[in-house]
Amino acid sequence: MSHKTDHLPLGVIFDMDGVLLDSEPFICRAATMYFAENGLHVRPEDFHPFVGAGENRYIGGVAEKYGFPIDIDEAKRRTYEIYLEIIRGRLQPLPGVHEFLRACRRRGKKMALATSADLIKAEGNLREIGLPMDTFDAVITGLDVEHKKPHPEIFLKAAERLGLDARHCLVVEDAVNGVAAAKAAGSRCLALTTSFTVEQLAGADWFAPTLAEAPRAVLEWTSGTGG
Repeated sequence: MSHKTDHLPLGVIFDMDGVLLDSEPFICRAATMYFAENGLHVRPEDFHPFVGAGENRYIGGVAEKYGFPIDIDEAKRRTYEIYLEIIRGRLQPLPGVHEFLRACRRRGKKMALATSADLIKAEGNLREIGLPMDTFDAVITGLDVEHKKPHPEIFLKAAERLGLDARHCLVVEDAVNGVAAAKAAGSRCLALTTSFTVEQLAGADWFAPTLAEAPRAVLEWTSGTGG
């Protein structure tokens, strides 16, 4: 796909988990504690198939696996209550997050957060790593979309909220489904290898271990595979 934007992205859309922070150990512990409170003992690996799909599937998928009936709204409410307590003073930004966001702002980029998580989790996470919600010009959560990644809906909506065409946006992702969703939206993609390998994330335009090591080209589009 051709990107005629004078070699400059106008917006940057960030996934949250695995890009800005790593909440997986904490949400896994919180959900495990929720199930234990209700008499079901589950293992951390039970959650692996549902990572990145939002808490409805994350908690609901494990409940289904064990044939354990739950009220998903109440289950999420209690899990988030535990989660917000246990991340306090423990959740940290991944390397380079604040510096990269400042670089985006200095270059006049519009910024959006696009996460499969619910708003309460996103707010808690950003607060804990020192990023006010208004750091972003738009925030899209799992409650705002009908179709989950690899469907491009979340990135298309984020671009729309920024007042931009998704083809004029850079998406920063760490997951296979996220990269697929970004490319389906027509965006260029920086894939961080915090969760998957370069080989697994094939299809992205650029790769880096963390935002601290992101190539300069991602904010200038002066090189890369995007054409």
